[in-house]
Amino acid sequence: MDDTSRLNATFLALADPTRRAILSRLASGEASVNELAAPFQMSQPAVSKHLKMLERAGLISRSRNAQRRPCRIEAKPLEDAWSWLERYRGIWDANFARLDDLLDELQTTKKARKRLKKK
Repeated sequence: MDDTSRLNATFLALADPTRRAILSRLASGEASVNELAAPFQMSQPAVSKHLKMLERAGLISRSRNAQRRPCRIEAKPLEDAWSWLERYRGIWDANFARLDDLLDELQTTKKARKRLKKK
């Protein structure tokens, strides 16, 4: 899978709130499918479909420990997504700086109006 396809798969997997919740749970440590399915109002096979999508995106891995197949989070795809998003940070920072300047200007204008009303 090339970098663009992997990034697309990562964002597609992250687009679903159930998959994000599963990743949040796995951030605190590995878990079995049954443990991951417990908080959701869905069947174990439905959770397994979400896990397969996360696994295809490289966001989780599964190992075999006797009968148990624990899942664990994999950081690399999240790091790649963060790096991609980080490219746009300058745009966001510039927008926030302009907003800060506008708010400062509005507050200064408001204070000046109050002083004029008092006179």
